[in-house]
Amino acid sequence: MKKKIVTVLLATVLTMAMVTGCGSNAASDTADTTEATDVTDSTEDATDATDAETTDAEDDQAKADEVAALIDAIYVQERTDETDAQCKAAKEAWDALTDAQKELVSGENADPDYFGRDTGDASKDDPLNEDGIGANELLVVSFGTSFNDSRVKDIKSIEDALAEANPDWSVRRAFTAQIIINHIQARDDEAIDNMDQALQRAVDNGVVNLVVQPTHLMHGAEYDELVEAVEKYQDQFGSVTVAEPLLGEVGADASAVNEDKKAVAEAITAEAVQTAGFDSLDAAKEDGTAFVFMGHGTSHTAKVSYSQMASQMVELGYDNVFIGTVEGEPEETACENVIAAVKDAGYKKVVLRPLMVVAGDHANNDMAGDDDDSWKSMFTASGAFDSIDCQIAGLGEIADVQKIYVNHTADAIANADLADTSAADEKKN
Repeated sequence: MKKKIVTVLLATVLTMAMVTGCGSNAASDTADTTEATDVTDSTEDATDATDAETTDAEDDQAKADEVAALIDAIYVQERTDETDAQCKAAKEAWDALTDAQKELVSGENADPDYFGRDTGDASKDDPLNEDGIGANELLVVSFGTSFNDSRVKDIKSIEDALAEANPDWSVRRAFTAQIIINHIQARDDEAIDNMDQALQRAVDNGVVNLVVQPTHLMHGAEYDELVEAVEKYQDQFGSVTVAEPLLGEVGADASAVNEDKKAVAEAITAEAVQTAGFDSLDAAKEDGTAFVFMGHGTSHTAKVSYSQMASQMVELGYDNVFIGTVEGEPEETACENVIAAVKDAGYKKVVLRPLMVVAGDHANNDMAGDDDDSWKSMFTASGAFDSIDCQIAGLGEIADVQKIYVNHTADAIANADLADTSAADEKKN
């Protein structure tokens, strides 16, 4: 009997073991299937997420590219009937972008800085495009700048000085760079007249005597274009006179200097020396400090003006003052040649300052920028100097430079064959 019971118990144990074993295999198979399903689902989720991210990225880039195309469309030197609408469309499209999308904006001329860079408060400026001009107009013509603070400090300061010196003349503004006009209009909603607009405004307002005062540095390409634009309207005024640019007449060769160049050389050097904290240029020289004024440069025959400014510095005894140009024209004003000249003269400290009416893009980027090809970077990379300092300030904010423009305007008015304005005055009244 006991034997039978043992046999039954053994059979029961074996049966349970087999059932348990079979159960384990089934559970294992189920777990394996679940894990495989989970992996598949995860892979599909990851693929879906990647696809979504790709789609979002493509969408972001497409929106950024649209803005870049709109910016490139207004980065032109010709104004058309569509310009106003194009400027508005570009700004509205930019404002609709996210911050991340704005960083993606890149075109032939477009980049995030076109709308995104803070250059100051445009509301402090005055475009001087009002009607009601009167019989006598003083049209102040500048190349222009999209840097708001520089426009106020440099261009507006000159205009204000001219207005104060000529209370009987209505001062108005024109820029010759349509690219800059469009930039300001699109970004800041400030409308500045180009030459044709300003001259037509003068005609429409019945201006009799027109005096044009360029804020240009010299008789270069921009000055020539200004004169050509004025000539098209010459017959519509009683008298038209174009005043001298800042440096006056060009002269025959590199040694030719004049009172204008002397006055400019003295004014800009004194300002740079004071800004650098020296009591005099001689004190700076004893300290081993040289001043380098960086102009734009040009292929125009007027490029000799830069050589003349260098000659003027020598004539004044300013041994530690050098003249350079962004374009390297004339050749001796190229950055590498200026670096060599300053190094050979034994100066170990350098102060860079623009030889430009406004401290705009060239001053902030070509001179003082962080890119390898900026003048600050190239002077530093030479390893020849202990310090490189930058003074970002245009000539237009210097009071003595403003006086030169005032004198040029006074000479132009004094030498003009002004027409009688009594008829225009009677009509106005």
